[in-house]
Amino acid sequence: MFIDPLCPECWALEPILKKLMIEYGRYFSIKHVLSGRLATLNIGRKQSFESMADLWEKTASRSGMSCDGNLWFENPISSPHLASVAIKAAELQGRRAGIRFLRKLQEVLFLEKQNVSSFDVLKECAESVDLDVVEFISDIHSDSAAKALQCDLKITAEMDVHEIPTLVFFNENIEEEGIKVTGYYPYEVYVQILEEMLVEKPEPSNPPPLELFLQYFKFVASKEIAVVYNMTINEVEREMKKLQLKQVVEQIPAKYGMFWRFISQDE
Repeated sequence: MFIDPLCPECWALEPILKKLMIEYGRYFSIKHVLSGRLATLNIGRKQSFESMADLWEKTASRSGMSCDGNLWFENPISSPHLASVAIKAAELQGRRAGIRFLRKLQEVLFLEKQNVSSFDVLKECAESVDLDVVEFISDIHSDSAAKALQCDLKITAEMDVHEIPTLVFFNENIEEEGIKVTGYYPYEVYVQILEEMLVEKPEPSNPPPLELFLQYFKFVASKEIAVVYNMTINEVEREMKKLQLKQVVEQIPAKYGMFWRFISQDE
């Protein structure tokens, strides 16, 4: 999956990725590749701030994954490069650590309007997803993270990826061409590609009980729950209100839609 941490379309794909992982995750693994596409924008020009804000608002209202375009007027990001290096530094602590860090970075960026080109913000993200912060800080300044990012940019160029997000599906037969899917499509399209890549017809797994899902992901949008569990937003809000009364979750309002944070018992 080719991504950019500032790309609202990548954020909008989160519900579909969660559903794919839950239903078909035993058939595939995801490797995130940072494309640096948005990082090459001439960020700093007033019109580019306005166009980014407009893109965020449109993506949020269309996808149901809230992102607040006011960030570009209130707390604009001057250097996206550091955020990309930070993701590679987090990945040096393992693939899952990298995924947790990326998700946290997207949350503070799209929902809290924090400037992810700030070293302090990145450090707080690392702390909140239980990374080894000393190691993370050391890795951000290391050749390893810089080289890993350069490697991602090289793969992006070699695979001719020009738009974000892009998903490229490969099967075990290295000789076969991958299937490249650019942009944001309905869930069924990705399932159909998986079926084409596999010799057998994959059987979807059932999603876990809702409370387990919340406990695992910690912080999710109503939209993510709706997609994973095939519910309407109204049905989701009704179920979540019940869990809120049981003090399993707390409600976090966003500019578009609602988010829910799992309350662990030791809080």
